Amino acid sequence: MEWNITTLEELHAVAEEVQKTLTKDTEHATLITLKGDLGAGKTAFAKELAKILGIKEHITSPTFVLAKEYKLSDQIYEKLIHIDAYRLEKDEDLRSVGFMELIKDANNLILLEWPERVEQTLPVWRKEITITLVGEKRNIIYGN
Repeated sequence: MEWNITTLEELHAVAEEVQKTLTKDTEHATLITLKGDLGAGKTAFAKELAKILGIKEHITSPTFVLAKEYKLSDQIYEKLIHIDAYRLEKDEDLRSVGFMELIKDANNLILLEWPERVEQTLPVWRKEITITLVGEKRNIIYGN
């Protein structure tokens, strides 16, 4: 799937489309990686998806705490876990947020920003979102 957007309302609509494609796996968490340059809209996408999932809290980038966890209700998942790997220097650093345990729990929906920093640790079955700034527009590509 691919979109070219310019507004927050359009980003919200993209997040709705992505949410509709999510299916719970019985063997592991659902992992969506968010790839894009600084300021491309990775955290903005995470905020919009969180709103759609019913999270009322103010969502901020977990850059300094590395991971934030939000409880979900009336959803197919029990938790949304938002991880920011920007400050991580090697794949093993992802273990410090309990990633290996989080990824085993089918009740988790995990959004991971900056996946290129920890590429070797990530499973091949993840879903990927790439956001690219093209002038005033954001190009968003979603797939496996």
